[in-house]
This record gives sequence, structure tokens and C-alpha cells, in this order.
Amino acid sequence: MRRRLFTLAIFVVALAAAGAFAEVYSIARKIERQSTVDEARPADVIVVLGAAEYRGRPSPVLERRLNHALWLYHQGLAPRILTTGGKGGDPVFSEGEVARAYLSKHDVPAEAILVESQGDTTVYSTTAAAEIMHRLNLKSCIVVSDGYHIFRVKRMLQSDGMSVYGSPRPEVPRNDWRQRWLYFRQAVAYALWRIGIPV
Repeated sequence: MRRRLFTLAIFVVALAAAGAFAEVYSIARKIERQSTVDEARPADVIVVLGAAEYRGRPSPVLERRLNHALWLYHQGLAPRILTTGGKGGDPVFSEGEVARAYLSKHDVPAEAILVESQGDTTVYSTTAAAEIMHRLNLKSCIVVSDGYHIFRVKRMLQSDGMSVYGSPRPEVPRNDWRQRWLYFRQAVAYALWRIGIPV
């Protein structure tokens, strides 16, 4: 009897694991599809997701995100840019503040730049960005990040009542295991967020 119960428990666990994997795989496919779609259109603000900075200078990834946001801004698609990202271990500089300085050097007026500089995770930064938008009565945004990041950020901002359009930074398309791992990792993070576990 004990052996039969153990076998049944193993079967149930395996079935649940297979179901969870199928769900994550399905989400990963949606993330992949979203990653190459540019939905940019007129909005209240451009939200730039943070990435690493090096002693006050944007990393190449952050710089490419900011350059894409600058291009959208100069096309007249939004009157403001909101930068995000905390210090990530740097005792002096935050990603959001480094991004603000970069935009200022590229002729974006100070009053057109909003900054979220506390977030140490995507969930934290996105939640804080939504709070800033609510406070300023901004109802729509263009999200700029790497393609694999857009799906999850869009869903989180939409859950806060925003109209959200993704605009991934331009990059050379890759179709290797590293790219697929990024989609899968984002799918897991999204699935965890949906059940209340922020990562």
C-alpha cells in the first residue's frame, strides 16, 4: 500500500512538473515573438529599463537602450523619458541617475527627464515607474529595453492600468542557446510574478 501511494505521489509530481514546464515553454514562445516587435507610437513617456553602469558611465547595453530612447524622443513620440535602475552594488552611482546624465548630455532638457533610482530588480523598478506615472497622470508609455525583457515589463505595467507599447533596442538577431535561455529565464520570472513571487 505504501509503495502504491509513493508511486502515485511521484506520478502526480511528475504530471505537475510537466504542466509547469509546458506553461513556461508557452510563455517563452510569446516572449520570443514579442522581442522583435516594435510597437512605438505616441505616448506620454518613454520608460527605459536600467542596465549596468560602470563608475558613472553607462554600459554598452544601457547606452544602446538610451540611444534608442533618444531616437524615439527626437521623433516626437513622447515628451518625457523615465529612466530606471538602482545602484546595483555601486556606492555612488545608480543606473537611473547615470542614464539621466547621459540624456542631458544629448540635449534632453532636465524637465523632460524623470528618474527612478532605487530599483534593484525589474519588478521593483517597474512598480516604482508605475507609481511615478500615476502621480503625474501619465497613462501611456513606450518601454525600451532588450527584446527578451519587453514582454514581462509590458505585462507588469499593464497590470497597473497603463497602455504600454514595446520598443526593443536594435540588435543583431541571434538564434542560439544563450538567446533561448534568456527567453526561458524571463518566462520563469514572469510565471513567478503572476503567483506573487517578485524576482
